[in-house]
Amino acid sequence: MSRIGRKPIPIPPGVTVAVDGATVRAQGPKGALTQTVPTPLAVVLKDNQLVVSRGSDQASVRALHGLARSLLANMVSGVKQGFERKLEIVGIGYRAQMQGKAIQLALGYSHPIIFPLPDGVSAEIDKQVLITLRAADKAVLGQTAAKLRELRKPDPYKGKGIKYVDEVVRRKVGKKAGAGAK
Repeated sequence: MSRIGRKPIPIPPGVTVAVDGATVRAQGPKGALTQTVPTPLAVVLKDNQLVVSRGSDQASVRALHGLARSLLANMVSGVKQGFERKLEIVGIGYRAQMQGKAIQLALGYSHPIIFPLPDGVSAEIDKQVLITLRAADKAVLGQTAAKLRELRKPDPYKGKGIKYVDEVVRRKVGKKAGAGAK
């Protein structure tokens, strides 16, 4: 049996959870989220905890057991505390600024890039080079951060581009002047 799937999900105070068949809804101070659980799994709310159980012992159902429990746990903690992802812009002349519900980026191209933020994601820019994204939905937040990073990936030679704050960019040496010249 899945060790992750067996663990009950405690519901913190201030969060309300409703189970309606295969649909689980959570509402808290950071927003409201909905998650659909795959058919062979069942979710029960008892003693202020969510418990995910499975109907059969097939390999595909066992694989979904831990996944569904993790998605529900992320949903409950997301509506309570929310999630945060930080990106850093590295490079001379590279900068970002807020423009309403979008981020305007100067990334060395001939034109500025306007990146609209999806619903539920908020951004904060510090010193024009540090972008902090916040959301209740972990999947939407990660996808938004990945799309932002995709606009200008970190260069392996100079390190310029958009990177996650905790990301380590492996640097390459590059050409050496006069190496191998005869």
